[in-house]
Amino acid sequence: MNQITMQLVADKYIKMALEEDINSEDVTTNAVMPEAKQGKVNLICKEDGIIAGLGIFERVFKILDEKTDVSFMKKENGEVFKDGDQVKKGDLLAVVSGDIRVLLSGERTALNYLQRLSGIATYTHQVSSLLEESKTKLLDTRKTTPCMRIFEKYAVKIGGGHNHRYNLSDGVLLKDNHIDAAGGVKEAVAAAKEYAPFVRKIEVETENLEMVNEAVEAGADIIMLDNMTYEEMAEAIKVIDGRAETECSGNITKENIATITRLGVDYVSSGALTHSAPILDISLKNLTVTE
Repeated sequence: MNQITMQLVADKYIKMALEEDINSEDVTTNAVMPEAKQGKVNLICKEDGIIAGLGIFERVFKILDEKTDVSFMKKENGEVFKDGDQVKKGDLLAVVSGDIRVLLSGERTALNYLQRLSGIATYTHQVSSLLEESKTKLLDTRKTTPCMRIFEKYAVKIGGGHNHRYNLSDGVLLKDNHIDAAGGVKEAVAAAKEYAPFVRKIEVETENLEMVNEAVEAGADIIMLDNMTYEEMAEAIKVIDGRAETECSGNITKENIATITRLGVDYVSSGALTHSAPILDISLKNLTVTE
């Protein structure tokens, strides 16, 4: 994540997370460390996976005290650990040095981000590796944790996936309720073409072949095949016949994605990338006083 995005977008959410954890004071830390003392603590990986969110981890401590130093360790090849790297159980990823009060107060928030994002990157990597021999691109969805979307979608990219629209302002996706409100697929697409900027693609969510036909005739740019059977999706792709891009969606997981990609769809979207990925176990250990 670049520094502009970090400071303009991410910082406010990181501060909210810190304020959630410390709404007046860190009673425990202030009890055992009433005055500033310098110390250091090790960031240790406790299981294999893909690391993501190292810069966000560092930013938590920098917000609390700009003088905090986060030194990322070197791998066997001499390069320092960075987002997207494969990590193994027992790897020393970084050493965090500074005011011990900052190390203690920022520990949980920093680890929450790093564990969560690394878990998403790891799961996404596992799923995306199943698509390596196909033309199909793996997409995330808007099924993200509130106030975590900027981070979770970043983790998807680190894991080898691609981002669908970021939010409701980012693109036109006509879902079932939009279509019902407009009076049909044809009417919904026409309204979107009239209202949305011409540079925006129009995607239509379809649930059956009748809707697919209507979306094609209405001039949709992307047609989502939602919760269809394998046979229905195969027939839908024949109907579309290259006149629109295709996306499969609905209960897509790493256990069934390979079957779907054999259809030759352009995209497959999976909410599981962000709502079902387990965390990657990472800890801050061995705090020592250095003064």
